[in-house]
Amino acid sequence: MGSVPTTRLPDGSAVPVLGQGTWTIADRPARRASAIAALRAGLDAGLTLIDTAEMYGDGAAEALIGEAVAGRRGEAYLVSKVYPHNAGRHSAIEACERSLRRLNTDRLDLYLLHWRGSIPLAETVEAFERLRETGKIRAWGVSNFDRDDMEELLDEGGEAVAVNQVLYNCLRRGIEFDLMPWQAQRGIPVMAYSPVEQGRLTRDPVLAGIATRHPGATAAQVALAFTLRRGGVIAIPQMASPEHVEENRPAAGLALTDQDLAEIDRAFPPPTRKRSLEMI
Repeated sequence: MGSVPTTRLPDGSAVPVLGQGTWTIADRPARRASAIAALRAGLDAGLTLIDTAEMYGDGAAEALIGEAVAGRRGEAYLVSKVYPHNAGRHSAIEACERSLRRLNTDRLDLYLLHWRGSIPLAETVEAFERLRETGKIRAWGVSNFDRDDMEELLDEGGEAVAVNQVLYNCLRRGIEFDLMPWQAQRGIPVMAYSPVEQGRLTRDPVLAGIATRHPGATAAQVALAFTLRRGGVIAIPQMASPEHVEENRPAAGLALTDQDLAEIDRAFPPPTRKRSLEMI
């Protein structure tokens, strides 16, 4: 199957374009073993980027990931996120340290502000830079930032921002109008959360029809390939089992045709004007 394609962060680091999300992965204790097996299968398959947050399961997702990557930390690219109310000059450092303990690691590869809150961006940037200087994180970024938020971030000393994680899929194309081109011009990748709309797109008849033209493909793979088609995008679907990993992995190499993309545009029209950033 070959290696997973990568995209480069502004600092030159290469990360796989298809990673693993963990939003609700720890919500059902009965499925814990399957979730851990899925994360390990993802590492085996080259889906080494694992995204989480202190919010997910109130830290339970981070603890589960820590168990899954035990003994394999060097293979994983770990991303976590800080609550806005914990993003202060000192509180962000404390929150990061708690995440590190739950993940059973001494560093995060990428640390994100989960969404904007009342704490000034300059203060959060200061905390993130301190974390980077001390080696507790290797890079930092943001999540759920629209273009005006990103512009303000750069004005507040945030030139080192590595990614912006936002909602993006066939149904949620608003960022294509201005945010995505703005980031592309600056080499700041988009990290797409809910790239299959929490499973809804796996049952879409248009995507399923397109999949029939690609041997062995599924609607989920088509949805993921759509998010990745432009480059500079990292998709992070949640995968609940090793079988789910096996299904999604080929999407990283699936090339959609002009006909495929035209059909998607008809079913899910691209934006023709600025839209407010969508969030789930």
